[in-house]
Amino acid sequence: MLTEARLYAKIRQFALETPSWGTAIRYHSKPDERYDLTLIARRVYGLPEEWPVIMAAAGLQSVDEPLNEQLLVLPTLSQLQTLKRFYKVI
Repeated sequence: MLTEARLYAKIRQFALETPSWGTAIRYHSKPDERYDLTLIARRVYGLPEEWPVIMAAAGLQSVDEPLNEQLLVLPTLSQLQTLKRFYKVI
């Protein structure tokens, strides 16, 4: 669990610190995704189970917290897999 917490902290840091010219997925959240992060995960990665990545990038503290419409800076699938391997989450 601690390794997952570190992974999600790193994803949040990635979202905050990636420059506008840096490699990342930039996604504008939509109204229908406010209470369902699996929709974003499915649209971005094709994997609804990656919703914790969306939560971390958005800086949400709980699954019950609504996601305001915003620009999310997300790691690419390749970057995400590299992070997961580094933190031994895969």
